[in-house]
Amino acid sequence: MSLQQDGGRAALLDGTASSEAQRVRLVAARLIDNVARVIVGKRDVIELAAICLLCQGHLLIEDAPGVGKTVLAKALARSIGGVFKRIQFTPDMLPSDITGISVYNQKTGEFEFRPGPIAAQIVLADEINRATPKTQSALLEAMEEQQITVDGKTYPLSQPFLVLATQNPIEYEGTFPLPEAQLDRFLMRISLGYPTVDEQVAILDAQQFDHPIRTLAQVTHTQELLEAQRLLKGIFVAPSVKRYIAEIVEATRHHPDVYLGASPRGALTLYRTAQARAALRGRDYVTPDDVKALIQPTLAHRIILSPAARIRGVASREVLDSILAQVIPPGARVR
Repeated sequence: MSLQQDGGRAALLDGTASSEAQRVRLVAARLIDNVARVIVGKRDVIELAAICLLCQGHLLIEDAPGVGKTVLAKALARSIGGVFKRIQFTPDMLPSDITGISVYNQKTGEFEFRPGPIAAQIVLADEINRATPKTQSALLEAMEEQQITVDGKTYPLSQPFLVLATQNPIEYEGTFPLPEAQLDRFLMRISLGYPTVDEQVAILDAQQFDHPIRTLAQVTHTQELLEAQRLLKGIFVAPSVKRYIAEIVEATRHHPDVYLGASPRGALTLYRTAQARAALRGRDYVTPDDVKALIQPTLAHRIILSPAARIRGVASREVLDSILAQVIPPGARVR
């Protein structure tokens, strides 16, 4: 057993976690194992989706059609027993189609609010980039404030609340790219990718007679998930690790290939998701490896490359890899 002193605080690093961290891990493990029954071979992606739920964030999946984006959203909703709604975005969709409208009731002589599909706990925003910017912006208040405002009246949304948005990275004709302000609202941007040959065979076997999503059981409930969200905030982050996160985010703002670096929300995202990853691994403290593992999904969509970098074909992932190589993690030595 050893004690590590950091910033005047002692963290007990004996390989065991507090009961709070273990409770978070058990909830997440049940959720991940259950979803993995229908999403074959993508446990790392399922873990990132679970981290989004634990961190009260939102998820953007950028991938080709048919790889399981909708199934992932449905499996998450079934696993927690939450209300699931799907919004198919189209160019002619209006903001009221998402938030809802006020309807005049002739019997009572008053207007009654009819909530739209955003009033759910797991919301699938399918092909979000096919809607106009005005309609896309209808999600901003819901994603950030966990509420919607219609006709000057504010309505809180049910908890937990997760927006899982999808967009096709291939077909850009007739689409409206998400503005930076909206991209910044997404905790992570990930892709599922195609399955391997063996995984594809397993999918064919599993769906020979029926889709396994139809019989997927609920493994936790919303109150237990809300408690896990609360406990997650108690995971210890050492001052040196906090500074490591801040230095990484700061480096994105001064990189020669970056026009606009990550915002302070990006630093908070990296901080909170690192806490969740530590809990998923049975620890009640964050390590630099937790931070490194989450840099790509949390920051790649938050930086804007310079025109010269785009012409050279530089990708955001490459920029973040170079930043990781430059910023020295806590405890490392310089040669």
